[in-house]
Amino acid sequence: MKKILKCYVYLLIIILVGCHAETKKETNKTTIEYTFEAEIDSLIDLMTLEEKIGQMNQYNGFWDATGPVPKSDELAALKYEHLKKGLVGSMLNIKGVKQVKALQKIAVEETRLGIPLIFGFDVIHGYKTIGPIPLAEAASWDLEVIKKAAQNAAEETAASGINWTFAPMVDISRDARWGRVMEGAGEDPYLGSKIGVARVKGFQGDDLASPKTIAACAKHFAAYGFAEAGRDYNTADIGTSTLYNVVFPPFKAVTEAGVRTFMNSFNLLNDIPATGNEFLQRGVLKKEWNFNGFIVSDWGSIAEMIPHGYAKDIKHAAELAANAGSDMDMESSAYVAELANLVKEGKVDEKLIDDAAKRILGVKFELGLFDDPYRYCNEENEKNIVGKKEFHEDALDIAKKSIVLLKNENNLLPLQKEKQKIAVIGALANDKTSPLGSWRLAGDDGTAVSVLEGLQQYKENTLTYAKGADVVTQDSKVDFVFELKLNERDTSGFSEAVKVAKASDVVIMVLGEHGYQSGEARSRINIDLPGVQQDLLEAIYKVNKNIVLVLTNGRPLAITWADKHIPAIVEVWQLGVQNGNAIAQVLYGDYNPSGKLPMTFPRSVGQIPIYYNYKNTGRPYGENSDVVFWSHYSDESNRPLYPFGHGLSYTTFSYKNLKINTLAERKIIVSLDVTNTGTVKGKEVSQLYIQDKVASLARPVRELKGFEMVELESKETKTIEFTLTEKELGFYTNKGEFVIEPGEFNVFVGGSSNTTLSGEFILE
Repeated sequence: MKKILKCYVYLLIIILVGCHAETKKETNKTTIEYTFEAEIDSLIDLMTLEEKIGQMNQYNGFWDATGPVPKSDELAALKYEHLKKGLVGSMLNIKGVKQVKALQKIAVEETRLGIPLIFGFDVIHGYKTIGPIPLAEAASWDLEVIKKAAQNAAEETAASGINWTFAPMVDISRDARWGRVMEGAGEDPYLGSKIGVARVKGFQGDDLASPKTIAACAKHFAAYGFAEAGRDYNTADIGTSTLYNVVFPPFKAVTEAGVRTFMNSFNLLNDIPATGNEFLQRGVLKKEWNFNGFIVSDWGSIAEMIPHGYAKDIKHAAELAANAGSDMDMESSAYVAELANLVKEGKVDEKLIDDAAKRILGVKFELGLFDDPYRYCNEENEKNIVGKKEFHEDALDIAKKSIVLLKNENNLLPLQKEKQKIAVIGALANDKTSPLGSWRLAGDDGTAVSVLEGLQQYKENTLTYAKGADVVTQDSKVDFVFELKLNERDTSGFSEAVKVAKASDVVIMVLGEHGYQSGEARSRINIDLPGVQQDLLEAIYKVNKNIVLVLTNGRPLAITWADKHIPAIVEVWQLGVQNGNAIAQVLYGDYNPSGKLPMTFPRSVGQIPIYYNYKNTGRPYGENSDVVFWSHYSDESNRPLYPFGHGLSYTTFSYKNLKINTLAERKIIVSLDVTNTGTVKGKEVSQLYIQDKVASLARPVRELKGFEMVELESKETKTIEFTLTEKELGFYTNKGEFVIEPGEFNVFVGGSSNTTLSGEFILE
């Protein structure tokens, strides 16, 4: 009977998918999007309540699927039984075609209805071919290469059997203490929206059923990046204006771009856990924004509503989450254990179960899994695609574009290519694992090109390496989390480093964070150079002041001493497998740096949160004011160390002839001339900011509303043009209503958020 039913189900699906293909062909003429509704409804009619709830259940990989289930592991045995009964809709952290195919075979061939699984994985900045961390990618401000990086990651991931990534993270954050800033696009909602859309389009492509694309997941909804004190998982306490104008825009943008899944967040918002927040999930996302994909909880976040003090037990947590709109339970086992009884007790409407199951099944149909459950399970493709040469070439390209030149006094950079004695100092200079950064689950240790290896490609100079000091010690017994401990006072390597520096013309010091010092659960109370690296830097400075400081880190750092003393500082982040090659090519001038900061660098951790688009106080007097009672610190400047949008080049650029034209329908055209005033070819990210001078809600002193990459030969001038529409000129009220108010606006255009070239216009 079971086999007969399954045959009937697949025959029905084949017929309906065929009808779908014809319908889609017709509807393309009328631009109506078809959504597998008939197929899904027919399948739902065949499913029991428990099977529908099963689609809402996601389990982590629990045994080697190509071997027997371990009898001693009761939890693994239970999950296996659930899988065979059709009570699992998705699995995560399964990688490789053999593993995926073995599990998919159970779901398709051993369950009553044969509904395929969707396989999720944290593909954050590459699958096997690890690229720059997302914050570094954001520093490129190059939407096409960001899209290409996601596209390559999708192709490599899909070839490994996986069809869903838990990315992009589009959380806006203004707090460098929060370790997960490495995973996002920084502090600005406009830039974050553009980058989020680019990554979604890269992952999903134009056809989700293509074996080269995967479903994307916008996370974390919402306000996770505003965790108090920058401490991961902490409460977010923000106003509605910040919620609508800063937090929501990237999520709304990716929704409009067609992202197929969302992930809710760990934090409280208005004292309600996001996982159980009906306002966020059903109100804003599903109703106001008309999102028709599905929402997955973050790891165990349904059960975590119990310690939050919002749910009394796991049953209550399942009730709250399901009613609030959380469609899939990641690893709490709450839904599969409790939802059926909650429906029977009338505490959860079965219509909500149907809605969740339909959303999940819809994404599976879009991925083509009902047409071919094994479409991602081609071992030959896996062998030929994973790690292919083109991916590494693209990884090198984006890595070079992610590097930001923070400072370059006396043109110490680029380095001469011959007849120089160069000292390379710092444990991170010879590290082939740390540059891979955090969140690279499928990446292999030791696969990054080290900075030292990259520099060794330039053979006409003499390189001498000295470690100087370790950054951290690593407990290899810990598998995923990696317990990293500061190597606090070991200065035994200083003497060798000092000796090497004395004998050199130039010193390249590679300092910063280990790759696992940022990322999830990696909040830091101090964001200076860890360990004894600051002491090492000062010791080398005493004997050789020609220092190029290469910063490798996953967050903005407070490096005020270095900014005051070190002539050249390069922010290289953690760049992935091509790390050393990219850094060497920039240091030697074979690539002229063009990156711009996506986050503000503070002078001191005490300034955090610090960001460019702040609102004025009632006492916004200037830095040189002799009045005591104004908004300032008594022991530090208000100004950042490096502002949002900052980034130098080996050439220089000037901005002139700003013109502003007001057209009909509230359209503003801003044009200006950009000239390369230096001696070499270079790229510049020209940025446009506005200020709504008087509004019904106080507006920021500046807001990014446009940017354009322009490449110029030496002495070349180009005219660039920005268009401002109602979309850029409006804002959200505290009730979430988008308004465009008439009045006076200032416009600022230049190479960073602190540009001085400005003009004004009046919006009627």
